[in-house]
Amino acid sequence: MNDKDKHKTLEEFVNPEERAKISNWPAFVEAHVVNFFNEHQLEKFSLEDGNGNKAKLSRQKDDGIKVEYSSTTIL
Repeated sequence: MNDKDKHKTLEEFVNPEERAKISNWPAFVEAHVVNFFNEHQLEKFSLEDGNGNKAKLSRQKDDGIKVEYSSTTIL
């Protein structure tokens, strides 16, 4: 894949219809964010959605991905 075919931001990576359906933070992180992390061959990545949900990803020595996330729910 050449550079012009790669998505430049996570927002571009997840299409608008899917972004509107995101209600499960862990599932979003483990699917879309991990795919973005892999596609861009990142070593570390942190994100926050502005609603108290946070995630940190880091690549391990064995090329595994360590994912830490926290989510906030308002009832």
